Amino acid sequence: MTPRRAPPLALVTGARRGIGASIAIELATRGFDLALIDIDDDNANETMAAVEAHGARARFYRHDLADSAAHRALVERIVSDCGPITCLVNNAGVSAGQRGDLLEVDEQSYDRVVDINMRGTFFLTQAVARHMAAIGSEDSRSIVSVSSVSAELASTERGEYCMSKAGLGMLTKLFALRLAPLAIGVFEVRPGIIRTPMTEGVAARYDERIAGGIVPMKRWGAPQDVASAVAALVCGQMAFATGSVLNVDGALSVPRL
Repeated sequence: MTPRRAPPLALVTGARRGIGASIAIELATRGFDLALIDIDDDNANETMAAVEAHGARARFYRHDLADSAAHRALVERIVSDCGPITCLVNNAGVSAGQRGDLLEVDEQSYDRVVDINMRGTFFLTQAVARHMAAIGSEDSRSIVSVSSVSAELASTERGEYCMSKAGLGMLTKLFALRLAPLAIGVFEVRPGIIRTPMTEGVAARYDERIAGGIVPMKRWGAPQDVASAVAALVCGQMAFATGSVLNVDGALSVPRL
């Protein structure tokens, strides 16, 4: 009798709440087990319970994405605990500490945003890609980075954030080229205005702008909108589109007259 194959394993960063939690739960419905990473464990039990309610296994790892020296050990621990990683979703990120004049951005804010959003993501992706390249797999394998429409649309009030997200666009291209011969799909998802804990502080401002027509679909995005897009990319049917960018923004980023 042929042994039953283990479910594929997805590693999702920033997974305890918001978009990351929705992605984890959606992947659980698609047959993935989950390794959840975040800098602290607030709300993590709720997300793990939601994942497990769909019959998936879930393990939580407390980890600072900015600590790139620890990424390799983290990947090794996850593989030891859970098995080979089939999918990486780079979702974790931070916004600018304070919105303000581009001419007043300080080095501390710049370094924090870039260290987490771009540098940390790059080296975690590198660590997971090395693992994927070393072991191979019969399963479809993928890496998806959740960036932002701010990778393309400039906002002078949070320049360091825009630069970090633009960097993820190039990360996607580079790893897509490097990993294409190994049949590992690499994608970028760019959410628009999504209602999450990160946007709570500017919700009133965006309510007004959405009412004024900035989003042609005339509504906030929801974490599930992003989760559905990510799930569609990681399930193997889009492999030949590696290197692609998918905007999840209600047509916010479409140029118009």
